Amino acid sequence: MIEPLLQVALDLCAHLAADDRYRRLAEAARRLIPCDAIALLRLDGDVLLPVVVDGLRAEAVARRFAPAEHPRLARILAADGPVRFTDSTLPDPFDGLFAADSDALAHPHACMGCRLVVDGEVTGVLTADALAPSAFDAIEDETVAMLAALAGAAMRTAVLIDAVELAAARDHMVARQLVADVLQRGGGELLGTSAAMAKVRHEVALVARSELAALVTGETGVGKELVAQAIHAQSRRHDRAFIHVNCAALPESIAESELFGHVKGAFTGAVDHRAGKFEVAHGGTLLLDEIGELPLSIQPKLLRALQSGEVQRVGSDRMLRVDVRVIAATNRDLTEEIRAGRFRADLFHRLSVFPLHVPPLRERRDDVALLSGYFLDVARARLGLGQLRLTPEARARLHEHDWPGNVRELEHTLLRGALRASDGRRHETVVIDVADLGLDPPRVEMAAVAAASTVAPGAVAPVPAGATRPLRDAIDDFTRQLIASTVADAGGNWAEVARRLGLQRGNLHRLATRLGLRPRS
Repeated sequence: MIEPLLQVALDLCAHLAADDRYRRLAEAARRLIPCDAIALLRLDGDVLLPVVVDGLRAEAVARRFAPAEHPRLARILAADGPVRFTDSTLPDPFDGLFAADSDALAHPHACMGCRLVVDGEVTGVLTADALAPSAFDAIEDETVAMLAALAGAAMRTAVLIDAVELAAARDHMVARQLVADVLQRGGGELLGTSAAMAKVRHEVALVARSELAALVTGETGVGKELVAQAIHAQSRRHDRAFIHVNCAALPESIAESELFGHVKGAFTGAVDHRAGKFEVAHGGTLLLDEIGELPLSIQPKLLRALQSGEVQRVGSDRMLRVDVRVIAATNRDLTEEIRAGRFRADLFHRLSVFPLHVPPLRERRDDVALLSGYFLDVARARLGLGQLRLTPEARARLHEHDWPGNVRELEHTLLRGALRASDGRRHETVVIDVADLGLDPPRVEMAAVAAASTVAPGAVAPVPAGATRPLRDAIDDFTRQLIASTVADAGGNWAEVARRLGLQRGNLHRLATRLGLRPRS
């Protein structure tokens, strides 16, 4: 029994990343305590945040647990030593999140926990669940207390290391006109464990260390603004202003004044001097969101500001020097906009020194479970509900959906599903089923598939009235259907499928993976 404790103690002195430190701690805890699920949670204000879970679903990591809503956690936090729950009627906070069986923790089982205390301060809790009610009978309280003490020290070590490495301490708050607005917008971390999101985080860290202009591209709802905020937060300008400008909301008549400012009397309604967004963002970062919507007449003036670092207020003949890091974002294909004469090529090259593409949700389906857990927690807080759970069928439907609206659509779908499933109920577990999500295929799309199945080879299927949709989505759906039917006809022989479709096997596998027909390696 001493070996797991020794390993945790040795890890305290090792140079480990936080994720590795927590993972090794969970492994050691499960060797010491024979359990089916274990969780380490950090106390942040009045909520407990999971830092590592083992034996629970991935969505558990994104949940937030308020002790006031979870009597077991509240009792653990209030106790001086380990607390055991064997036949307790108190609900388990992880009910519905057990990896092997979502309903397992709703039945009698063994549960124990101990608060983590460092330097007299409660920093979190360690919990363990076992399906056998007598699983912890042979475990001594002293052993659990020793593990909790080491776990608390490990957590404190990880937090301190992260604080140093990320230089999180700030010496002052930025007092700028729109900083309060940016903070109110919420922001958030870049959630996701998929390879695609790992690449995005790597590129964010890479470009953040530079002063290069960045162009963030991606479909509507993928989180381009979050990426821009992450770049700013990791840059040397992190303690200065982050100013957001929605170019799509700038009428041509006031766009120049909004960006560069104006002097009193410059035009009707200019009753006072006013700084533009470039001046407000001096020393910080300026996000030009929806840059593809910027009026063509303003683009030369923006290009001049980027090239010279100087702006000129409307009605003034004086140039003002500004130090601004510019990040642009768009869901448009700017190369196509250039060909159509709606966007300047020289401005595009000035903005896209470091292009960063945010992948759509359908290309990182592995992140759906984690994001779902996060948004269910958001929905619970916004709607004032009890615990929210997904049925296995609803979880599968979320994973299979193509998400044309991406992360934003997923958030709204879960918020809508939670409201429907609750039906006005409060303070009790709400189970969200497929019907609550409202993700059934539209009738127009079903009719199109049915019509396509009756068309002779080589012919073009008629498009039902009102079925207009993006060409890329229609092509993906047709390709997905064709590959799936060919796989079925070939008995699952992918080499035969590639031969029939006239594709190289590697290209077929990559295409099928992108369309969600094969698991990502």
